Amino acid sequence: MAAVQFGVLGPLAVTTDAGEPVVVPGTKVRALLADLLTNRNLVVSADRLIDDLWGEDSPANPAGALQVRVSQLRKALNDAEPGARDLVESRPPGYLLRADAVDADRFGELALSTDVDRLREALALWRGEAYADVADAEFVRAEATRLAEQRLAVHERLAEARVARGEHDLVAADLADLVTRHPLHEGLRAVQLRALYAAGRQSEALDSYADLRDRLADELGLDPGPELVALHRRILEQDAGLSAPPRAAVARTSLPAPLDELVGRGEALAELGALLPRQRLVTLVGPGGVGKTRLAVETARAQSVPDGVQLVELAPLPAGDTLVAESVLAALGTYETAGTSLSPADRLVAALRHRQLLLVLDNCEHVIEPVATLVARLLRDVPGLRVLATSREPLGLTGELLWEVPPLSVPDDGDLDAVRRSAAARLFAARAAAQQRGFRLDRDTAAAIAQLCRRLDGLPLALELAATRVRALGVRGVVDRLDDRFRLLTTQQRDVPPRQRTLTAVIGWSWDLLDETDRAVLARLAVFRDGCSPEAAEHVCGTDLDTLARLVDRSLVVLDDSGPDPRYRLLESVAAFGLDRLTDADEVRARHAAYYTELAERADPGLRGADQQRWLALLDAEMANLRSALDHGGGLRLAVALSWYWHLRGRLTEARRALAVPGEPEQESRAAPWRVGFALSLGESVAPDDVRAAVAADPNGHAAWFAANAVIEHGDLALASELLPTAPVDRWTEAAVLTSLAHIAHANGDQATLERTATRGAALFAEIGDRWGRLRATEWVGGLADMRGEHERAAALHREGLRWAEELALWPQVCAELSWLAWLAVQTRDYTQGRELAERAYGLAVEQGSPGALVFAEMSLGLAARRDGKLDLAVTHLSHLVELGRGESQPALYLPMVLVELGYAVEQGGDPDAALALHIEAFEAAEAMATMRDAVGPLEGMAAAVRSPEVAARLLGAAAAARLATQSPAAPAERDDVERVAGRLRAELGSERFEALLAEGAKLSPGEARAQL
Repeated sequence: MAAVQFGVLGPLAVTTDAGEPVVVPGTKVRALLADLLTNRNLVVSADRLIDDLWGEDSPANPAGALQVRVSQLRKALNDAEPGARDLVESRPPGYLLRADAVDADRFGELALSTDVDRLREALALWRGEAYADVADAEFVRAEATRLAEQRLAVHERLAEARVARGEHDLVAADLADLVTRHPLHEGLRAVQLRALYAAGRQSEALDSYADLRDRLADELGLDPGPELVALHRRILEQDAGLSAPPRAAVARTSLPAPLDELVGRGEALAELGALLPRQRLVTLVGPGGVGKTRLAVETARAQSVPDGVQLVELAPLPAGDTLVAESVLAALGTYETAGTSLSPADRLVAALRHRQLLLVLDNCEHVIEPVATLVARLLRDVPGLRVLATSREPLGLTGELLWEVPPLSVPDDGDLDAVRRSAAARLFAARAAAQQRGFRLDRDTAAAIAQLCRRLDGLPLALELAATRVRALGVRGVVDRLDDRFRLLTTQQRDVPPRQRTLTAVIGWSWDLLDETDRAVLARLAVFRDGCSPEAAEHVCGTDLDTLARLVDRSLVVLDDSGPDPRYRLLESVAAFGLDRLTDADEVRARHAAYYTELAERADPGLRGADQQRWLALLDAEMANLRSALDHGGGLRLAVALSWYWHLRGRLTEARRALAVPGEPEQESRAAPWRVGFALSLGESVAPDDVRAAVAADPNGHAAWFAANAVIEHGDLALASELLPTAPVDRWTEAAVLTSLAHIAHANGDQATLERTATRGAALFAEIGDRWGRLRATEWVGGLADMRGEHERAAALHREGLRWAEELALWPQVCAELSWLAWLAVQTRDYTQGRELAERAYGLAVEQGSPGALVFAEMSLGLAARRDGKLDLAVTHLSHLVELGRGESQPALYLPMVLVELGYAVEQGGDPDAALALHIEAFEAAEAMATMRDAVGPLEGMAAAVRSPEVAARLLGAAAAARLATQSPAAPAERDDVERVAGRLRAELGSERFEALLAEGAKLSPGEARAQL
């Protein structure tokens, strides 16, 4: 049967399957169609149809009049789509409309979803009020009202989903009009209140609630519902659960802001926008200069993806470079952390596995093989990922949809209307008008513009370059000059690929217009990767700002001022053209390497002071140039200068690779401790004597501290203590050493040393202005507060640490701070908050590929589940952690605690004997690590599991005495376990006997108490 689309979400609309509109003539025929659509696929009696269409004013022959209208409707449908008349069937006692494609039905399907994309798609189907042109008819009123209410519910559900994604400001703005039109709708008000509060607009949220309360009272004599009243109370109390999530948890989109209008790509955007949700890999292919990148960016900008859109620019990579996965990780802000042994591709899969993300890979052709390998892996292992790539050749993968980006349409002749319809002509006219204010596309210029567009094949880059000459030559002069230049390059030049011929000619023509000085500067600029600063351009190219300004005016150099500092960039094809004409390449590359080596050496001390964030941002921006400098003369000297930056950014493998190159003896000596430190951070084993040898040349310097600190993560606290600098070279190193000593003291339970070293380290870092250092030192100050039971102070310190980590974009540290906050929430019995924080930390830790953060987050998940009575979930998490801890070469510092928690879960699950074995294992692990504080929990756990009440009471007494001795009071959640066991024992033994046994146990050492079993 012929396919016809019906639309009722707005004025009545009928279209063919090809999208052509169907004209339905006459008011009565349209009313008949509306009536049948409200009862689609059901028989509507003739009597009812007559009553609906004419009411009391029925014609003399109502049955005949209805039949005429039915015939008119059938003819209108059949004229548009042959065979469509059969959609209207005669069925006793009336008629039936076969309608399988109605926008209201599609809306109903989409409305059931909670996915933002599908809800937006549902709302996009609406073109106005339902049945807008027949809305007054009684027969559509109930259906129109139902659809309107359903539409409002979708608006509410979409707003809720967007608030959950962190779009608070946007949701608050979007809901303003809806709430105005539906002021008594409590569901919309509730979402608006949450959005306003999370956006920091508490007073507006309270005003909105007051407005609703007054309206309900005045108009209906009612009060707001209990859910809204509870929400109002939470806003007044500034409930932390209503606050916006940390920026790391919000979808991040990295697309650059558009600088001008995208001309002539409306149809392409619409087609690609429809393809992307259905295709997991779309590759835009075409010649350089055809506009692949801009089209990809604008297509991606129009997509709504739960976890955002990430643009990865691959042009800075050298041809054949294999660092594609590293580039994607860096663009995602996902950095390598100590202890990981995963490859970059594995870390990328782990980071994206549970995300729904659109990844835009730009300029793939020069690294096509590694890109294809990586994309194949990601599409296989990351089900929620879609990829939009731009390349001059296909990736060659199964399931790849190739979309060839065509040149812009060119006019066939010089007719003014035809030229104005041409996308190429509109682009040229827009860019020429930007260069020459009075320029117009009119009857005087249309013919010349049409000829120019045809001769330039509609390539956007060629058109934009040509437009820059209109001010000097006029459009006819530009066309005349193209005649001379293009004759050579478009005929017998067989060694140039066809896709490059016209673009090469345009660039060559622009090159010929430059004087020798400007040509030399343009060629030298081509050695930069991903642009450069004005200072770098002047130094490396031996030029001045006036020359650079001239090249910008000629559109051969792009001035990008979208970031904090301006940068000069070359279009890809212009850079390739310049490199081919660089006559002093060795000298220029040597200046380039020297400049960036000196820059890194200037930045290194800046990374340890008050300007840390600025230097981090600068090195981030120059990373492509720094990598190029490493390959062209920077060598080991540059690698050493970048080592601390690489550590801060978590690029451990890159650092290890760069430091592996040989160098002069002095540089080898400086590199040795960095090499050892990064090897340890990557989880490799290094013999103690090799570590000692590496730091021997400068035992009190930054690198020596770095290597010693890395030893701590391997659990060899004695070796770390031996190697830490004893006469630090500066105050920064002194503060770093104090922080490492605090870490060791925390592991040993030495509160006095922990307090002294952590507090002094934090103070020193604060004086220096190093925010990373303050963050690390404050972590152990918070750890001390937690040990002492000062949980509110600990939480405040870690909230501040979370803010610092976010501002510095240190996402692995964000994981750690969230895990600390989750831990503290569990210890203070806020299990719901603890679980939510731990889940956020765990998700981010997976994304970052951070083993330590994963352990900490999963520990909090296990603790929260166990304390909240979810024993099966707790056993799953805790058993996994126990397995990890047992597999370490040395006892994992977290193992005793996790064994105790697993023991409690097993005991509460009904197996006290298995629980006792776990608690004994925990005690022995703590004893092996010589950490008395970690032996307290196992004693309390043994008391819960041992079958003898007398032994259990003595164990509790010994544990209480040990807590006093170590100044480690039980947290509220820990007290719950002790009180549960104590209550049972008191009931079994009687209070007097229980207290006596408790006193006996208090006289026992932890080892003596363990011997009671």
